[in-house]
Amino acid sequence: MDCSCTLNKTLQHSVLVRVLSLGLLLWLWMAAAELTADASVLPQPWALWAPFAEAVGSGALPYHLGMTLWRVVCAFVPAMAIGMVFGFLMGRFPSVDRWLDPWLVVFLNLPALVLIVLCYLWIGLNEIAAITAVVLNKIPNVATILREGARALDPSLSAMAQVYRMRPLARLRHVVMPQLAPFIAAAARAGIAVIWKIVLVVEFLGRSSGIGFQIHFYFQLFDVAMVLVYALSFIGVMLLVEALILQPAESRARRWRTA
Repeated sequence: MDCSCTLNKTLQHSVLVRVLSLGLLLWLWMAAAELTADASVLPQPWALWAPFAEAVGSGALPYHLGMTLWRVVCAFVPAMAIGMVFGFLMGRFPSVDRWLDPWLVVFLNLPALVLIVLCYLWIGLNEIAAITAVVLNKIPNVATILREGARALDPSLSAMAQVYRMRPLARLRHVVMPQLAPFIAAAARAGIAVIWKIVLVVEFLGRSSGIGFQIHFYFQLFDVAMVLVYALSFIGVMLLVEALILQPAESRARRWRTA
């Protein structure tokens, strides 16, 4: 009973801190808008309601938001899958790590903008090029995190699995995956944050739909309000994904370590 009360108080305190932190950010925005005294440079937060309602009512905002989310998912899934495989192999087999580590270093330091431009030049201004550019940008980050997770696997647990002659699939499910789960969760959480930002750049440079495309369009019109409307709408969606999916998943993945 005492533990549950303590947990509830901790959660309430965490929520309160987050609300106060966002309130402080909102206050700084209002103060900055007041200092500039020019809505064309930085409008007040409440001045965005009318353009937001118009964008939602016309269907433009839901459509472009949906296109960006679709690209994020299409890039996230293969980037995680491929990065996990390479990271695990590099972490468990030193010979594989020696061969692939130089590649990893190159791609980690290759600017995202360069990969995006090259994919558009080589493949064309299409969805395949856009998704490929995002995937190639994210795979090295996932592989780096999973490599450390594979290196941290407990050898005593592996020895136990050998003693009990566990089948490969059972060993993967009951021994390997629980240990890798925190690293997978961390890679997913960091990955989704990076991927959607790269997707916006991809759309900004070469797509005809999506939040990035709309930001580019209103940037050309010097319409700060609409740029903020589209940017903040997508940030709001990603904050919900973070709070409702990624954070709980990461907490659950780490629970066995503190049990």
